[in-house]
Amino acid sequence: MADAMVVASGRSARHVAALADHVSRKLKEVGVGTVRVEGLPNADWVLIDAGDIIVHIFRPEVREFYNLERIWSSDAPPTVRAATAN
Repeated sequence: MADAMVVASGRSARHVAALADHVSRKLKEVGVGTVRVEGLPNADWVLIDAGDIIVHIFRPEVREFYNLERIWSSDAPPTVRAATAN
């Protein structure tokens, strides 16, 4: 999926958007080929996909709600997915 994942918070939607803009510009400056940014219009949760690096920038309440740290931690319970036949 990726070599590195960064999870960060901004204090407000404006701060999240500014952080996302800064990170995406720096990634392009250092030569990362394709940098895709999603979520800027609302800036509650901005996802920056730079291939081998994925950056999530949240407003604090949104970060707490989605709790990505728990999902990706090594002690998270396994997910069981039910398959449906067509």
